[in-house]
Amino acid sequence: MTKGFRLAFRAVVVLLAILATLLMASVILWMIGADVAATFYTICFEPLTRMLHISEVLIRAIPLCIIAIGISVAYRSGIINIGAEGQMAMGILAFTGAALAFPDVPRPLLLPLALLASMIGGGVWGFIPGILKARLNVSELLSTVMLNYIAAQFYSLCLRTIYLDPAEQVDGTGTPQSMRLTENVWLGRITGRLHFGILIALVLAVLIFILMWKTSIGFKMRASGSCARAARYGGISVGFYVAASMIISGAFAGLAGGVELAGVHRRAIEGITNNYGFSGVVVALFGGLHPFGIIPASFFFGLMIYGSTLAPSKVGVPANIVQVMQGIIIIVIVTAQMVLSNAYLQDRIWRKYQALRKKEA
Repeated sequence: MTKGFRLAFRAVVVLLAILATLLMASVILWMIGADVAATFYTICFEPLTRMLHISEVLIRAIPLCIIAIGISVAYRSGIINIGAEGQMAMGILAFTGAALAFPDVPRPLLLPLALLASMIGGGVWGFIPGILKARLNVSELLSTVMLNYIAAQFYSLCLRTIYLDPAEQVDGTGTPQSMRLTENVWLGRITGRLHFGILIALVLAVLIFILMWKTSIGFKMRASGSCARAARYGGISVGFYVAASMIISGAFAGLAGGVELAGVHRRAIEGITNNYGFSGVVVALFGGLHPFGIIPASFFFGLMIYGSTLAPSKVGVPANIVQVMQGIIIIVIVTAQMVLSNAYLQDRIWRKYQALRKKEA
């Protein structure tokens, strides 16, 4: 089997996956009575027509990128993290706590401290399913989902009690939100609402690439995820690297929450996670579980998320149609990966291709 055939096989599978995604999405849009072409244009191209729209796309891509990079670390190490939503919420709580506890600390100290607190908050929440998987072989799918619910309820409780804005108590409105955080924890903005969190995301992508592909630690993590039995035979402590990868993944989700808080909202509010934790799983898969693939993937999904906010007014399509498209993309990606990893199928197609060439000759 030649290298050219392998590349062609991969290209054909990817092309068919794209066409399948477009076809299924088109059928769903047609069934709800939407203008298919206009909807695709509004979601995928309209946000690129103005610089203000592009900056809004990038704002949504930042947390997606950070979370997806962390998820890729866990996935490569043999554990699937679908608890980033809860880990992000815990990171936001930790960031808010640090900002409220030390409001007068200078910005060069307080901002890194608050971001570190957000990483610790998310990392601790990620450690729980990691250690359960490593020590007791508890399914991470179950534990991370359950911890998402716990984190969501705890976050809501904190906003209504210890973090509740005193002004809300005085006025009696009781809106569940914290007071506006001190400017010492604000991330600076590049243009409009676009903040310097984009640089944090890009730097993290480079660091994780170096960690996972250029160090012995990364090799051991990837070996643990590729074949745990062979890794154990080679002397690698699989359980340790599974737990460590979940700490890293949770820390990145928590950091994404801190960056979102410091760069965009600047106070803890309900709905701040915006389903970024769940979307991050799709972004990680779409990006091939590689940091440099996740960067464009996060931009694409940021484009879809922002485009969906334009859809109701532009073409009368509900904004949650993007969640439907994300589900379709997950199904197509998983199917395509199964086809690409099926060496027997690839060999059969190669043999048929060779037989066809002989007939033609």
